[in-house]
Amino acid sequence: MLNLQKLMGQMQGMSEQLHKEAQTLAVKLDRAETIFHQSVANQITHCQQMQRFGDRLAFNCAEPVESLSQIQAIAPITTPHIVLATDGSQIAPSRHEIAYCYLINIGRVAIHYNSGIYPLLDNIPEVFYKSEDLYKARQWGIQTEQWMTLKRTVAEIVSLVDLAIEQISPEVPMLAFTDGALIHWEFDEVPVEARSQLLPDILAAWDKLRSQKIPLAGYISAPRAAEATNFLRLQLCPFEQPDCPTHCDTKSLDNAPCSQLQPLRDGTLWARLLKAGECSPLWQSHSRIMQEYGEHQIYFCYLHVGTEIARVEMPAWTALDPKLRSQALAITLAQVQKGYGYPVALAEAHNQAVVTGSDRRRFFAILEQQMVKSGLRNVTTSYKESRKRSSIA
Repeated sequence: MLNLQKLMGQMQGMSEQLHKEAQTLAVKLDRAETIFHQSVANQITHCQQMQRFGDRLAFNCAEPVESLSQIQAIAPITTPHIVLATDGSQIAPSRHEIAYCYLINIGRVAIHYNSGIYPLLDNIPEVFYKSEDLYKARQWGIQTEQWMTLKRTVAEIVSLVDLAIEQISPEVPMLAFTDGALIHWEFDEVPVEARSQLLPDILAAWDKLRSQKIPLAGYISAPRAAEATNFLRLQLCPFEQPDCPTHCDTKSLDNAPCSQLQPLRDGTLWARLLKAGECSPLWQSHSRIMQEYGEHQIYFCYLHVGTEIARVEMPAWTALDPKLRSQALAITLAQVQKGYGYPVALAEAHNQAVVTGSDRRRFFAILEQQMVKSGLRNVTTSYKESRKRSSIA
């Protein structure tokens, strides 16, 4: 049991530190706003520098594809529309349980607004127990738990697309919604051979949405990315050519001349620049994993939903189509308003997907019954797990 009394002193020191950091951040935010307006005037030059020296930058920098001063007011949709969302949860494998396996549960939601159609709220569980599911990824140095998480990401997207195709309705605006990024940074950290088992399924699913002209958006609450803020580094660079290895090779990234605004995040900057209901200009991500996305390059913008600054990511076929992009943002804002600060469909998909502690216990109880029924003997948990469950504390 956590001793909160012993933590009180540490919490006081933590509060003081956070207060100091907030004061420092406020000064940097004022500076960032000034630099931002300077970058508006020099945007063309900085974009040309990115195109020429993008592979020489030591930081991940997005490129604005619209004028930095272009701020758009978004009106939430009020006409009939359909929102589709999925989310996932899992039971991780444990060698202390009666069997080494894992389960992925995908929650699905389809809400038809102003149509009289009942919403779809369900989930699709799948258990993985075969050797290729449990140990295949170890040949690439990936642990089973990490592989399970990657497989869950793919399952969420494939389920979302299948659901969208099932629910498609002519002339009724739709939005396929995901909780989190469409830029799967985590894939960049796994070997190419492992990615070849994951990313093609995602891109193939997105192809189906594109062919049906169903917009796709990833909603990121409390974003911590700095891709857009890093664009301001080009304004701060004292060199004519922003060639990091040539000019700043002996300096750490945090000590470079362009690091004056660190650790400012995109969301913090756009909170200063946007009003409720307004959207930032569109940006194109140049993260390394984008090289494998083919025609599905990811764009993003920042949307002031009233309660926070959210990052909305869209593939090229949604972001660069004015009608689909407007449709996606209008439905997103309406979802946040209906959900009192967070999209309804995403919250409900999470609720459908979540696996509680009691669900986990029932899952293994049913599994134990089936194993005994099949004739297996000595079906039991490890002594460690048994002792933990009967603790006197």
